[in-house]
Amino acid sequence: MAPDAESRTIRWEEDADHVVSLVLDDPDQSANTMNRAFIDSLDATVDRLEARRDTLKGVIVASAKKAFFAGGDLRDLSSVTAETARRSFDAGLRVKRALRRMETLGVPVVAAVNGAALGGGYEIALACHHRIVLDRPSARVGLPEVTFGLLPGGGGVTRTVRMFGVAEALQKVLLEGRQYGPSDALAAGLVDEIAGDRDELLARAREFIDAHPRSAQPWDTPGYRIPGGTPGHRALAAQLPAFPALLRKKLGGAPYPAPRNILAAAVEGAQVDIDTAFVVEARYLTELVVGQTAKNMIQGFFFDQRAVDSGASRPQALPARTVRKVAVLGGGMMGAGIAYSCAAAGIEVVLKDVTLDAAERGKAYSVRLLDRAVAKGRSTEDERDRVLARITPTSLAADLAGCDAVVEAVFEDPAVKSEVLHEAEARVAPDALLCSNTSTLPISLLAGAVERPKDFIGLHFFSPVDKMRLVEIVKGRQTGDEALARAFDLVRQIGKTPIVVNDSRGFFTSRVIGHFLNEGVAMIGEGYDPATVEQAAAQAGYPAKVLALMDELTLTLPRRIREETRRAAEEAGQEWRPHPADAVVDRMIDEFGRPGRSGGAGFYEYTDGRRTGLWPGLRTHFTDPALRDADVTELGERMLFVEALDSVRCLEEGVLGSVADANVGSLLGIGFPPWTGGVLQYVNGCPGGLPGFVTRARELRDLHGERFAPPALLIRKAEREETFHDA
Repeated sequence: MAPDAESRTIRWEEDADHVVSLVLDDPDQSANTMNRAFIDSLDATVDRLEARRDTLKGVIVASAKKAFFAGGDLRDLSSVTAETARRSFDAGLRVKRALRRMETLGVPVVAAVNGAALGGGYEIALACHHRIVLDRPSARVGLPEVTFGLLPGGGGVTRTVRMFGVAEALQKVLLEGRQYGPSDALAAGLVDEIAGDRDELLARAREFIDAHPRSAQPWDTPGYRIPGGTPGHRALAAQLPAFPALLRKKLGGAPYPAPRNILAAAVEGAQVDIDTAFVVEARYLTELVVGQTAKNMIQGFFFDQRAVDSGASRPQALPARTVRKVAVLGGGMMGAGIAYSCAAAGIEVVLKDVTLDAAERGKAYSVRLLDRAVAKGRSTEDERDRVLARITPTSLAADLAGCDAVVEAVFEDPAVKSEVLHEAEARVAPDALLCSNTSTLPISLLAGAVERPKDFIGLHFFSPVDKMRLVEIVKGRQTGDEALARAFDLVRQIGKTPIVVNDSRGFFTSRVIGHFLNEGVAMIGEGYDPATVEQAAAQAGYPAKVLALMDELTLTLPRRIREETRRAAEEAGQEWRPHPADAVVDRMIDEFGRPGRSGGAGFYEYTDGRRTGLWPGLRTHFTDPALRDADVTELGERMLFVEALDSVRCLEEGVLGSVADANVGSLLGIGFPPWTGGVLQYVNGCPGGLPGFVTRARELRDLHGERFAPPALLIRKAEREETFHDA
């Protein structure tokens, strides 16, 4: 039967037994989203179902796309303003009411989930009476809206509360935004069955329909009670005060409205009937979509992330290439992590160090990671053995023969790096990609060690490599487009996110995070209480507090980088301006003997390597009692501004080539607060836009020095009332 003209994103397929398959298939998009066309189709389709309810045997909701349903249209959501808020609110209620009509048809409705059903996709599945998921890695389910600064607005809060109870829904589904694979989803109760292939998926859906001729949701059956009770019940009422406290602890005072709105919608919605709960949910979502935080997070974590991963900074004309066998030079922490990441992605790895014992210790890192994964049920012994078999530890250069890529990961010493690169180049394939993992050394300088500088490029991995998604690809002055394309492909091959930058001291990430660290340390020198400085970083949304992070990196590292930068500036005839943080770092090292965590003492005290508290001597030697009532918001703002301003300079100087690379790199690599959407989106989202940011930067400059002076690029864009975005 042909679908109605109005139902073009949902295909109606009815068999001889009057089982209807509603096939989600938007002809204008590669993925199904909850856009205006879908909402119109859903309304028209449910009208048709209701007209046929007496003759239908059942309904199967399926998808013609690789993903079941991609969720809400984030472009639509990010464009909502105060003027269009009512329209957005009404559209959300239309979806909820249509899904409510579908789940109250009286006939069995089954979700046949063939791929990812996240956000709105899982909300559609929740409105079905039975959920079956295909057993494949891409078939993930869950409600990740909180990670975009949103809440599930298609009934997800309301239905999960009624399915799991308030406390469990918040912990398991709503506040973390976890995405579940098939087996974990089954164990957690998010789905009811797993099917091995598509035929079995549809067969199991038919079996449920045959066995349940009249179906209803549990919450629509007489006498149903929400698990754990409503907030009026004594047991749940005793639990609820813990949730705001947990949120405060988790968020550290950072401006994240979504978790608070989710908590409110869950608690309030549990006290009213389901239709009223839908309205409560819609109101809290509308408040979020109008706000700046959601717009920032959608831009950084969706649009910019998608642009980076899709290869916006990769030379487009060159064909993709796959690495078969990689030489990893150095079995220390970084080399071991790189070797594991490559082997886990199916690449043969030759892990070389000076001695075989050192190389074996590097491989042992992979053994520990994989054993842990097996113990937790995330992997199997066979898979562990296959990954380990791909890693060959060695001390012999001859064993590098045939490698089509090299990743050097030895000490940050140009002489050592040059030696191992020169040795490896002579042994690997004649056209092998040559890479150096460095966070500070200029790639153009290291290129002097190789015979083929056009094939040489920087790959700056972040520690720990197995957990950190970002890789900063650094183009040297002589790096060719083919090397850049191959490096990009290698990073994607191992499942990581590549940003592309041009060679410069500190590149982008190390250079910018240095400003964050220096600003926090400068505050100590100004006399601010160290606990206040740490609280300022937490309230600004930084995942790592500034003094704690400085200790982790060791105070000697920024001092060494500072001296190298000073020397380079003076050799180039440039004026060197000391930073206010320099004197604090020098006193900590030279006067007090506190170089950081690795030395057992820094801004914090340590016992057996564990941080136990801030060093009391900071207050004795640095703190000015007159500054105890500091403006914590302004201190955090200073940290945010110095990083954002230097990111603009990186764009102005050509270190950065795209806004997306800046935002994604800052979010995934250096812990810029997620609520901002990234360093340049933070500038865009400032109250008053770029003109407002310039005004505030000038105020900070007048108070704290020239490091807050707005760059010329920022001033020009502000005068034109532009924003930072890629063409």
